[in-house]
Amino acid sequence: MLAWYDNNKREMPWRDCGDPYKIWISEIMLQQTRVDQATPYFHRFMERFPTVESLAKADQQEVLKVWEGLGYYSRARHLHDASKLVAEEFDGTVPDNWDDITELKGVGPYTASAILSIAYQKQHAVVDGNVIRVLSRYLGIENDVRKTATKNAIQEAADERIPEERPGDFNQAVMELGATICTPSNPDCEGCPLQAGCVAYKKVKTEEIPYKSPAKKRPHHQIGVGIIMNEDEEVLIALRPEDAMLGGMWEFPGGKQEEDEDMEETVARELNEELGVEVAITKPFMKLDHAYSHFKITMHAYLCELENGTPSPNTSQEVRWISIDELEDYPFPKANRKLTKKLMNIDKGQQELEI
Repeated sequence: MLAWYDNNKREMPWRDCGDPYKIWISEIMLQQTRVDQATPYFHRFMERFPTVESLAKADQQEVLKVWEGLGYYSRARHLHDASKLVAEEFDGTVPDNWDDITELKGVGPYTASAILSIAYQKQHAVVDGNVIRVLSRYLGIENDVRKTATKNAIQEAADERIPEERPGDFNQAVMELGATICTPSNPDCEGCPLQAGCVAYKKVKTEEIPYKSPAKKRPHHQIGVGIIMNEDEEVLIALRPEDAMLGGMWEFPGGKQEEDEDMEETVARELNEELGVEVAITKPFMKLDHAYSHFKITMHAYLCELENGTPSPNTSQEVRWISIDELEDYPFPKANRKLTKKLMNIDKGQQELEI
């Protein structure tokens, strides 16, 4: 595996850098994100926060803005919190042992194993989706890989095989093999260095292994959102609660449609509950679909005018009136960002906005 890796590894900006901070940032970004998606964000993040100290001193809103578009924003919030601990308690050095590194927010067993093995050459086996696929095929494990017992068996197999020499490179080699050769469908078995000992290859079961039971169907929610503008052509935005999904990000207020409720009623009700105001809905603005990890939404955005009341943050951390130009300065989730882009295009005269 190490010989194959030396000859075939892809170039990545954090690979072979020897910098525990860069390796930590990359591992957090690579949670739930492909390498090609994470790479430009890594460059942008490192340019803005080149050291633990610079990240620790930054404002959370700035961190979220740099992270914007990468998704799973709790990663950024936890990373920011953890950087403060590293700066204060560990003199700005990413911990090199299990007990200390697992104290950091957002660093679980997988991430700890990856950082310790790659940055510090500690003998910890990493098991991600690629490793599960490689080892289940190599060992002929046909049990459901969604099951905890199966995952534990694969982790034990990985632990038994992690070498004392270059454990970080070995972990990366297995992950690289899964990403480039032992792919989910149509694996390149002829180019695989493990072909001779692979049970799935011998039994012609590479398409059946690993077995993964069908995922539960993701619910689909209809969401109504209000874009409230005032006489000064400012728009109202709300800051999501710190402990909520997408916490620390800004959004246009709104929420889920209830049974037997049309979408305009949803928007009026949600704005009343969230802001304590009554609005007049003037016209539809945009409809879009978006998928999260565990559910999907269709967002229906409407232009609105205030009729009664002063907006207050009943369910958010803060509400704020800002100009359309200022929308670019605030971190928004991807679905809301589509709304801001359309608003900014309208403001630049590319479309006509009438309220």
